[in-house]
Amino acid sequence: MTGESRLEGLCIKASPLGENDRLITILTDDVGIVRLAAPGARRPKSSLTSASPLNYLSMQIFGKRSLKSIRQIKIIKSYAGLGKNIETLAAAQAITELTFLLVGNNDKQQNYLSCVLAHLDRIHLYEVPKEEDIKMLSMSIQSLIHLLAIGGINLPINHCCKTGAPIIAPLGDWEWECYYLPNEGFSTIEDSQSILKINASEVALLQRLLFPKLPIKSNGELLGPKKVWLKILSIIETWISAQLDKELSSLKMMRELYI
Repeated sequence: MTGESRLEGLCIKASPLGENDRLITILTDDVGIVRLAAPGARRPKSSLTSASPLNYLSMQIFGKRSLKSIRQIKIIKSYAGLGKNIETLAAAQAITELTFLLVGNNDKQQNYLSCVLAHLDRIHLYEVPKEEDIKMLSMSIQSLIHLLAIGGINLPINHCCKTGAPIIAPLGDWEWECYYLPNEGFSTIEDSQSILKINASEVALLQRLLFPKLPIKSNGELLGPKKVWLKILSIIETWISAQLDKELSSLKMMRELYI
């Protein structure tokens, strides 16, 4: 990018730059992650104050140096309200934390941004009830599974990592087990390196999370009890840690919310 150009993207991080400026990190479709200077954005009456996290922005940018600057900015959609309660904040932070690990500079990830926006929309529209509710937990888990798939490190729940054969969960057979290995995936053959055993219904639930919609019963209730969703969260945590050599602090916060 040289001279002036327009750029659309989701702000996923903002930090101070100099006395009054702000350095923002934008997730885009065309150039992956890009960092931009927002001159004077920290001044109260600045026209660039909207250069802040969880705002989906349209920007006029300029400059020939590696760090370009924003001249004009418009909010297309704001998800800043996700910070108003701890459940939605943890869900949004998990998405942005994982994004930093999966998407690089000048790294075009087809459909990644649209997937992020779709999940933020769903989280944004959901009204968290006052009583205990695990639907937000399930939304968070599914968003991470979808982003991992687009980012190239899909949770390989459909095939045995030892034999390559399809994993077909025999629902109703409570003696059947599958074994989870964080460095490899899931095996239908017992393995000393596995850290978790999962039964047929848990495998079927995991496989359904690869589809667009949440697994909902005919009566409108979410499939699976809280203990199973926390087990799946552990699988996601250890898979990310093993594959990307990084732990997400947001997932630890999420776990504390639901235990």
